[in-house]
Amino acid sequence: MRTRIRKARRLVVKVGSALVTNNGEGLAIDALADWARQIAALIAEGREVVLVSSGAIAAGMQRLGWSSRPQEMHQLQAAAAVGQMGLAQAYESVFAANGLHTAQILLTHADLADRTRYLNARSTLVTLLELGVVPIINENDTVVTDEIKFGDNDTLGALVANLIDADALIILTDQKGLYTADPRKDPDATLIGEDKAENTALETMAGGAGSGISKGGMITKVRAAQRAARSGAHTCIASGREPDPLLRITRGEDIGTLLYATSTPLAARKQWMADHLQLAGSLTLDAGAIDALHSGKSLLPIGVIAADGEFARGAVVACRTPAGKEIARGLVNYASNDTRRILRKTSSEIEDILGFVEEPELIHRDNLVLSS
Repeated sequence: MRTRIRKARRLVVKVGSALVTNNGEGLAIDALADWARQIAALIAEGREVVLVSSGAIAAGMQRLGWSSRPQEMHQLQAAAAVGQMGLAQAYESVFAANGLHTAQILLTHADLADRTRYLNARSTLVTLLELGVVPIINENDTVVTDEIKFGDNDTLGALVANLIDADALIILTDQKGLYTADPRKDPDATLIGEDKAENTALETMAGGAGSGISKGGMITKVRAAQRAARSGAHTCIASGREPDPLLRITRGEDIGTLLYATSTPLAARKQWMADHLQLAGSLTLDAGAIDALHSGKSLLPIGVIAADGEFARGAVVACRTPAGKEIARGLVNYASNDTRRILRKTSSEIEDILGFVEEPELIHRDNLVLSS
């Protein structure tokens, strides 16, 4: 029995477009009603549930009579605007039938990249859970652009799990779980029952992109599990077409694939930094600075070779090797122009160069998180 999931009290459930829209044929009301029934049962057991739902664009495509997903951003935004109305209406109806209220939350990456908006989103979600309301979250596709989009709702589900300190992320899909290879192409592929979320070999086992309706694929689910594991959340990937999948997973039944977290959860501020999908800039470090970071020390300006991008004091920047590999990220104490002036200088020289000293470190160790 999977006790890790059975003991989970705060859950994030993500359902994919193929399930929500019955492979693009229109909103699958019966499926939505079934998930609402199961979530109501989980809440009656004393659990808290946040639902991350794909389907707005797919539902909009169906309403507009489009047979294939458009490529142009404005068409995607229009489809989302049309589909979101029907999606919210459907969820409100099926949860009301189970005596529950719902709340619609639309997010972009900018909402979670900004520290104040991140904390506001967290407070709102936690308050809704305390009130017994089911938050239903989707990416705000009507305003999203290439620079701020999550890219898929698997990633969004993991970010929400980190945001609210969830115990588990359940991803319902149209596959039974993660296989050793793509089962649609390899008849010898076998289902993976359990593994560590941090196992990087899982990425090579995951297939490519999903269907023409969905945006992601199994690879995004594996990466979502790795991201959720940063805050100690376990992830179960299972078929949404199994009977009572949510109830069976939370009872500890062996269905789907469990990717469990093994690492110590990151502190909230470091978790927020780790979750940034876009960064303001980057710093290139020498060998001594790289060793210092791995030893738990702060980043000093003398160990930085170059600074790329334009960023303000307090922005999240990447720390990279000379070959370009990210090894850490953190909150920088100096704006980009000032940072470039003090590169390769000792901390004692900062005041003479800039005329002031914010901090002796370029990035303090308490504001650094090492990349996995």
